[in-house]
Parts: sequence; C-alpha cells; structure tokens
Amino acid sequence: MEDENNWFVGVDWASQTHHVRLSDARGAKIGERAFEHGGEGLKEMADWILKSTGAPPEAVMIAIEVPHGPVVESLMERGFRVHAINPKQLDRFRDRFSPAGAKDDSRDAEALADALRTDRRCFRLLAPLDPVVVELREWSRIADELRVERTRLSNQVRELLWRYYPQLLELCDDVAADWVLELWRLVPTPDKARRVREATVERLLKRHRIRRITAAAALERLRAPAISVAAGTVNAVTGHIEGAAQRLALVNRQSREADKRLDRLTEKLAGGEDTAEGQTQEPRDVTILRSLPGVGRIVLATLLTEAQHALQRRDYHALRCLSGVAPITKRSGKSKIVLMRQAAHVRLRNAVYHWARTAVQHDPRSRAKYAALRARVHGHGRALRSVADRLLAVACAMLQTRTLFNPSLPEKIANPRP
Repeated sequence: MEDENNWFVGVDWASQTHHVRLSDARGAKIGERAFEHGGEGLKEMADWILKSTGAPPEAVMIAIEVPHGPVVESLMERGFRVHAINPKQLDRFRDRFSPAGAKDDSRDAEALADALRTDRRCFRLLAPLDPVVVELREWSRIADELRVERTRLSNQVRELLWRYYPQLLELCDDVAADWVLELWRLVPTPDKARRVREATVERLLKRHRIRRITAAAALERLRAPAISVAAGTVNAVTGHIEGAAQRLALVNRQSREADKRLDRLTEKLAGGEDTAEGQTQEPRDVTILRSLPGVGRIVLATLLTEAQHALQRRDYHALRCLSGVAPITKRSGKSKIVLMRQAAHVRLRNAVYHWARTAVQHDPRSRAKYAALRARVHGHGRALRSVADRLLAVACAMLQTRTLFNPSLPEKIANPRP
C-alpha cells in the first residue's frame, strides 16, 4: 500500500553538479533541478526539497548511489531519511525507463526515486556514523596507503641493491627497515664495508636492538666479493637509493604514527560507560571482535569501519557478500556453476583474507578446516574463503550473544540469520 505521507527524491550526484528529482507517493513528478556542489548548493538543495514538499524532513526519503560523502552527510544533517543502493542494482532499475540502455542524469534521478518508492527493500537506510568511527576509517585507509607505498619503495630499493650490492640483501628480508637503511648509509658500497670498524656496526645493531645477527657476521657477508659493474653505476645507484631511503624513513615514521592512532581510536570505541555497582558490563563489539583468532590491529579497524552497518545488524549474509567469501551460483536445468564473487569491498576482502590466513596459523579449528579443504583438492584461496566464512558466522553469533571467543566451546555454528 502506498504511503501518502512520504515523498521520494532521487539524487544523481556528480563532482560538479547534482541532479535532483522529487516525486510524490504515486510517482508523479513534483519537480526537478540541478544544484552546484558546494556548501551553498547543498543548502539550496535541502531548502528546495523542504519548500516543494511542505513536509518535515523525516517524511522525505532520498535515494542515492553512494553511502557516504558530503552530499549524504549534508542531507542526513538536515534530518532526511537517506537510502543507498548498489550501482549495479540501479543499473537494473534503469531498464524500466530505457530498455535500449539510454542514460542521462535526469533518467538516473528518476530511476532512483521510483525504485525507492516501489522497492524500498533493495535500499539500505543510512544512519549517522559515530565520529570516532569516521576518524578510525580515515586513519585505517591512511595506514593502508602507507603500507602500499612502503612496499613499492622497498621493492625499488631491493632492485637497486641487486644491481651492485646483493650482499646487503642477505642480512634481512625487509630492506625498508630503519636499521637496514641506516646500515646502508654507514656502508653504502662494498668498498666502504671493507673499511668500516666492527665496533661501529655493533653499536648500530645494539641501538636498533637487532640480535638475530652479530656485527662480525654482518661484515663477513658485506665483505664478500663484489659484483663488477660499469663505471658510474655505483654513484648513480647510490644516489637513487638515497632518495628512496629518505622517503622510506618518512613512510616508516608515518606508519608508526598511524598504528598508534588506530590503537587509540579502537580503545576509545572499546571503552564503555560506567555501570551501576554490582552490575556486569557487557563487552562491546570491539572487545568481542578483538578476541577472535587472527584479528589484529588492521583487520579490526577495517571490520569496524568498512562493515559497520552490517556488524550493527549482525547481518552474516551481508558480511559474507561484502567481503567476497560468498560464492556466486549459476544454476540452469542440470547445470550448476559456482564462481568466486568479484563484486566485493576490496579493503574488506583483503582484511578478511589476512584474518583467515592468520587464524589458520593460530586457531586449531581453522587449521583443521583449511587442511580438510586442501585435502579435497581445493585451492589455497578457496580454502581460506571457506575459513573466513566460518569465522564471520562465529563473529555474528558472538555479537548476538555478547560473548567473547572461547576456543574450548564445542563446535556448533549454524549460519546466523539477521
């Protein structure tokens, strides 16, 4: 039954101009306008919607493709009920208005408004985020970018050292470590390694608390016969490494700061309110998720920020789809094809992959499940996705019952329903 008291708005957002269509409960067009992106334009959009409907903000339902961003935040700030939809789903709704595949801003706004009116179950009602979660999400993405940059620069340094100084690569797998970079500055060439004093190298290793190798063993490797290279190669390569080393030093320092920020913010989320005397406080989501095997700083921050709404609903099925562990089944007649899900949240997919990989190393049940799947000739990735699927089910069950992970409990995990 149509709700005569609601109004439906479709917002086709863009970088410069946002196209807005307003419809009533029967789908009749009330108005259509375009607004420039910016504080004034977004305020004008909200004022126009309220003036055109004459209704309170909570009676206005707005459909948009993205679940975050300045457009969403400004509309939610004014009290509108904002709903998000996956762009792939919107593409199917668009066929109602253009079977031939025509597409423009006005048609997209109309498709959004009409789909929200007729198929609201396909949309996700957005709720304001905790300010701490917003900050945690940003620092989580910063930390991710820094790890990618560190890997890129370390690969570059490794390749340059391979050209003229492979002896240094034998000391440590992580050539981006601070102590390796400082050692390279101390002995940037095999010729320098033959002249440096053992006590100097020993002080460097002691300062960085490196015990896996002694100064004598390090110098023995560095003084091994060097590669003969063309004239000028050493000077050119050392200059290149120096530039990369300076950037790596900055990335290492920023990564340590990002890790501290992530720890502080997750602790802030974990801290609960004081309870009355004699009452036991239930563990929060942060504490519950942290108790799971394989969940570390990065995985925890990614789960709390990129899958917050699904975690709040304890929606196991949404979590497994978002993280890509739910397979795609195509069945027709007697044929059945099961494929890996490609449409997934990339950061969440990576986090769940490393969660399962670490759990296999430290959790006996996860290790046994992985071994059983590999024995059935499943590939490494497919086996880890199945392990991750089980861990997500366990996490949702723990969140529903507000209990911490207990490895001694008997195994009885069914797919929880939201």
